[in-house]
Amino acid sequence: MKFFYRPSYFYIVVDILILLLSFYVVLDWFPLTTHTPFEKYSWASLCFFLAWVIISYLFRRYEPLRRQQYFSATLRLNYAVILITIVFYLIIHNFFRSYSGFVLITISLGVFVVNYIMLSLYYAYRFAVDYNEITFQPSVDRINAVVKPAERIDEESLLQLKEIIRTHSADCGLGFLSQNVDLGSGNTHVFVTNDPENLQLIPRYTYSTIIQLERLNNMRGINRKLLLINEKLPDNGIFVICYESKSTRKNRIFKRYPKGLNYIFYSLDYVFKRIMPKIYLSRGLYYFITKGNDRIFSKAEVLGRLHCFGFNVIMEKKVGKMTYVFAQRVQEPHLNQKRIYGPLIRLKRYGKNGMQFEVYKMRTMHPYSEYIQSYVYEKNSLKEGGKFNRDIRVTTMGGFMRKYWLDELPMLINLFKGELKLVGVRPLSAHYFSLYDKELQEKRTKYKPGLLPPFYADMPKTLDEIQESEMMYLTACEINGEFITDSTYFFRILRNIFFKKARSG
Repeated sequence: MKFFYRPSYFYIVVDILILLLSFYVVLDWFPLTTHTPFEKYSWASLCFFLAWVIISYLFRRYEPLRRQQYFSATLRLNYAVILITIVFYLIIHNFFRSYSGFVLITISLGVFVVNYIMLSLYYAYRFAVDYNEITFQPSVDRINAVVKPAERIDEESLLQLKEIIRTHSADCGLGFLSQNVDLGSGNTHVFVTNDPENLQLIPRYTYSTIIQLERLNNMRGINRKLLLINEKLPDNGIFVICYESKSTRKNRIFKRYPKGLNYIFYSLDYVFKRIMPKIYLSRGLYYFITKGNDRIFSKAEVLGRLHCFGFNVIMEKKVGKMTYVFAQRVQEPHLNQKRIYGPLIRLKRYGKNGMQFEVYKMRTMHPYSEYIQSYVYEKNSLKEGGKFNRDIRVTTMGGFMRKYWLDELPMLINLFKGELKLVGVRPLSAHYFSLYDKELQEKRTKYKPGLLPPFYADMPKTLDEIQESEMMYLTACEINGEFITDSTYFFRILRNIFFKKARSG
């Protein structure tokens, strides 16, 4: 490691602002013996500033935060605060007794607290992602990735297997699996343990169907397990899982407690078992207390994880209190991209000349929802306004944000960057873009997309009407020019928003 490094100047500026704030608060708000604290401590403050920056640099605090880990960054902050406090305290005690040690300690403490809070918030956002991120290396080969035929198990073993399933999944679970899976086949494997390391021992392409009895809610290392299952199954092999959905859990809690208390218990349960495991700062505490058991999963996240790891969901059914999912192995996992699940997200969209760019939006969907866009469309098609009908991917808060365009406020960043204009066709994802007619696709790519689409001027209800609305807008741009067309549409859009109460879907 080199002793000298190029510091993050932004971090230095922020550090200096924190120092200024700390000095101002202590010297102006705290009761001190001197009536002119700013005059008295001016030179001392300058020396403290210089010493703080130098010591922080030596402890490598000014390395870009994206290169530092949370605990190493906080440890460096501790070292810097302790060292500078000790040094200045010794100087004051031995040479400048007129200065107050209370002022020194209070300022050092203030600088530490503000820095610590900002570091915590930064890393809480930075690590609001899936922590089971796995670097995927494709298998050496999948030649002859077909199941190796095996003999059927004997009757006694079959009875024992059914008893194990009944113990873990009740009679309803056993009945459902018996109807949909050949449990007596030697190519069917049932396991209870949720330890993904046991999957390493399974030879590849031995089983055409793998059934996980332990519910997903109690499983740690889910992504690693799905990766291993994808590798072990033959082409078109079946993986069966079960989980308690968020909605089922809500109904269970609401029935257990009296009205009024049920909302309180559900809210506390949701915060503890849904939100805490997703937040970097509370995740460690959550797993220490619960060992990762009984987490809350939405349907969209479960199905999205399966699609992300190379499976197609072919059947899902609620049986008793559990939802069973049959997923078919169809391809390699999609693991060559970073999946971010913080409040601010970037989505790839088509822009001018067919070039893709990243649109900034507030997150309104459950994690992994981006992998099941086609699945949701096939199941539910579109409703009025061109949105998905019964879109399971959108959260409750997300639905509220979408209704009042709060999720689109970050798109102002794209507007300032010149990637969007004020009025224009909406930037589309690859899936939505593929639904459009070829002629409209070509016209769309001639112009920069916009923040306010012609949708709000015409208020179409179906996909065909949306395409007709956009075609009229683009044709007007060709005939009258973009400036005149955009100005006309801008006032039509404002009229619909303010007087006809047009809302986003």
